[in-house]
Amino acid sequence: MGDRWHVEVDRGVCIGSGMCAGLAPDGFVLDSARQSHPKDSETDASEPVLAAAEGCPVEAIAITLLGSGEPVFPPEE
Repeated sequence: MGDRWHVEVDRGVCIGSGMCAGLAPDGFVLDSARQSHPKDSETDASEPVLAAAEGCPVEAIAITLLGSGEPVFPPEE
C-alpha cells in the first residue's frame, strides 16, 4: 500500500467487542474498560487495520490519509 494513515477510535461509540484487537493485534489494544485504542495513531497502511475498521460492528474506527486527511474508512459517500 505504501501510504501512512491516521487511525482514530471514537470511544463514545466503541462497545468493546474486541474485534479490532482480534483482527489487528498489532494495531489495536483494549484498555481495562474494554475500550479500543490504536497502538499508534499514525501507522503504515495495512490490510489488518483496514479489516478491523471494516469489521467494527459499530463503525467506531476512522482511518484517514496522513497529510491530506482524505478518508480511507469509512469512505465518503
